Formats: sequence, structure tokens, C-alpha cells
Amino acid sequence: MGCYLEVIRMRRVLTAAAAAALSISLAGPPTFAASPGTSATAAATSAQAEHKLKRPAVLVAQGPDDICDYTNRRPSLSRGSSGAAVQQAQCYLNQAIGAGLDEDGDFGPVTQSATEDFQRCARIVVDGRIGAQTWSFLSFWANAPDAPFC
Repeated sequence: MGCYLEVIRMRRVLTAAAAAALSISLAGPPTFAASPGTSATAAATSAQAEHKLKRPAVLVAQGPDDICDYTNRRPSLSRGSSGAAVQQAQCYLNQAIGAGLDEDGDFGPVTQSATEDFQRCARIVVDGRIGAQTWSFLSFWANAPDAPFC
């Protein structure tokens, strides 16, 4: 049991570190005041041009090495939902906790139960629905190199 708790603690630390790294990377490079003799407008234009050069042309919703590739959409899902986003969630549940779900795109009672199991394991709100928080944890855990966890 002690080893299991240590794994849970380590996952929390890694999740917090990943969240911190993401917020730092999204903040972008620091901005500096205009140097003496330079107008504020010229400095702002220069900073905007530099930012455009560093920014990717197309934003990617999921990584290129995502374990599941049904869709990159992350809508709220609950019992009765269907489609590619449900298949994506079922694939993630299979990878994250070894749920053994058929990836059929039907959010029925078995998918709801697996979602609740995952939420309990991840120690997040257990409601049987897949919203923003559950998507975030699912995609992170499913793509982790040592999945499944629970």
C-alpha cells in the first residue's frame, strides 16, 4: 500500500510540474521597455513582429504522438453521448486505467462506470461525465509512458 501511495504522490507532483511548465511556456518571452531614443510604437511593432515569427502558423490541439487519434475535439460528454469524441475518451480510459472498453463511440453505462473509476483513481470530481478537468487528466495519463495506472 505504501508503494501505491508513493506512486499517487509522484503523479501529483509530476502533474503540478507539467501545469507549471505549461503556464510558463504559454506566458511567452518577457517584454522589455523601449530603449532610450526609441518610440514606444516602434518598440511595440518590433515586439509584435518577433512574436509572429516565433508563433506556429497552426495551433495543434493534441500532440503528434497522442496514443489515441479519433479526434482532437474535447466536448463535454455524458451518458447518451456518441461519436468520435466518445471513442477518443474510451481509448484514453483503456490506456489510462486498462478499462477494457469497446471503442464503439457509445457513452453507455459501462463507459460511465469506467469514467467514475478513472475519476476516483485520479482523485478528481467523480460525476461520471467527461468535462474539461477529466479530459485534461485523461489525455495526460493515457499518454504517460507508464500507463495504465489503476
